[in-house]
Amino acid sequence: MKALIVEDEFLAQQELSWMIQHHSKIEIEACFDDGLDVLKYLQQHRVDVIFLDINIPSLDGMLLAQNIHQFAHKPLIVFITAWKEHAVEAFELEAFDYILKPYQESRIVTMLNKLEATAQAQQSVSHLSATPAPQTVNLIKDERIIVTDVNDIYYVEAHEKLTFVYTRRESYVMSMNITEFCSRLPEQQFFRCHRSYCVSLSKIREIEPWFNNTYLLKLRDLEFQVPVSRSKVKLFRQLMRL
Repeated sequence: MKALIVEDEFLAQQELSWMIQHHSKIEIEACFDDGLDVLKYLQQHRVDVIFLDINIPSLDGMLLAQNIHQFAHKPLIVFITAWKEHAVEAFELEAFDYILKPYQESRIVTMLNKLEATAQAQQSVSHLSATPAPQTVNLIKDERIIVTDVNDIYYVEAHEKLTFVYTRRESYVMSMNITEFCSRLPEQQFFRCHRSYCVSLSKIREIEPWFNNTYLLKLRDLEFQVPVSRSKVKLFRQLMRL
């Protein structure tokens, strides 16, 4: 299992790390003291469990857990906090456990054993499942992570070091370049038609000839037209059997 520790008290973070390393086979991928940094990390990394304090900067632990609860892949969350009054809310979010500070080593060991047993059971179930999960990508909107089916994406556009992602009704701004973002999309479905654009082939409604033997692509449901650059024309014709 891969884990994150989210704790802004350094000594508490070190103590919990020591217990996890000495009483389990769980791998600690990273430690954070800021909730927003965790959201950014989870945009690009997948973990199995998060040990989460509630009183942390930028985005408190309860709000962070609410965001994570919307993920297609939901890491298990173990709250480790000095606050008793959030326990009911935590379990409404399907928290795996809720442990109060100061830590009791025996309580931590029991929780770790339960975690590893749960992980083994989940692995057994996943091996038996023959139904593939839908392919998704995480998009950012107002500091929230929106888990989006790639089939909902119409096109993406480069803006210097940012990438704008467009669905039928929404737009999202990703803090990465277009090459990095497009690497997360299925190659058989999306085509990098221009240095600044990548388009979903299934969303093309009309191919309009343009100057220098290039094309403008009209998309279903949207008025915006996506250009095909001269360097991409040959490959585009092959893909579209023109």
